[in-house]
Amino acid sequence: MIGVLKRGGVALALLAALPVLADEWLVTEQEARLSRAAPAMPEAKAVPAPGAPRIVLLQPDVSAAVASPTRIQLRFEPQGEASIRTDTFKVRYGTLRLDITQRITAVSAVTPQGIDVSEAKLPKGAHRLYMEVQDSAGRTGERAVSFVVD
Repeated sequence: MIGVLKRGGVALALLAALPVLADEWLVTEQEARLSRAAPAMPEAKAVPAPGAPRIVLLQPDVSAAVASPTRIQLRFEPQGEASIRTDTFKVRYGTLRLDITQRITAVSAVTPQGIDVSEAKLPKGAHRLYMEVQDSAGRTGERAVSFVVD
């Protein structure tokens, strides 16, 4: 389904509710291209709520370009007595914030410890993932990760 989102008079093409593709691409070349072409949206410098869960990127090593498919491994770290609510895990992609949560959860289970996607297929180029998860106290932990696939 293709929809239109208007921000500041600029119409952005949004691809929403796309099913997992038969060849299991996490993001298609078309989606990556549309995201790269979209004007950058301002990003708020939010301060996490005290005690919010942390999302730790274990893999890939984003200090250098990665190959596709690549492993995406996250660890969730709840704080204090709170526990991770796996049903709140969300992943959005790129400038358009395309929700790709279902594509990820179709190939890997979310557990209170995290998630491990063994072979995330992504097209060549720059990518940005926005991830969030809540704990049993209702606090939201967020993490943005940028990397390049060569």
